Amino acid sequence: MAIIVNVDVELAKRKMKLKDLAEAIGITVQNLSILKTGKARAIRFSTLDAICKHLDCQPGDILEYRPDATEE
Repeated sequence: MAIIVNVDVELAKRKMKLKDLAEAIGITVQNLSILKTGKARAIRFSTLDAICKHLDCQPGDILEYRPDATEE
């Protein structure tokens, strides 16, 4: 997939655990883990908004586009 999720990078910058972020934004650790590992097929804007608010970052800090080699 060409969309890379960098939640783990932002968490590491803040020395925060996935569990703490999940509790703070009101979603399950399992759902946040699916997002973090790039296995999610979609993300709600409300979830992205909550992550960005809590981590004080921009959506571009969380999501990154990298074209797949097969797409070129």
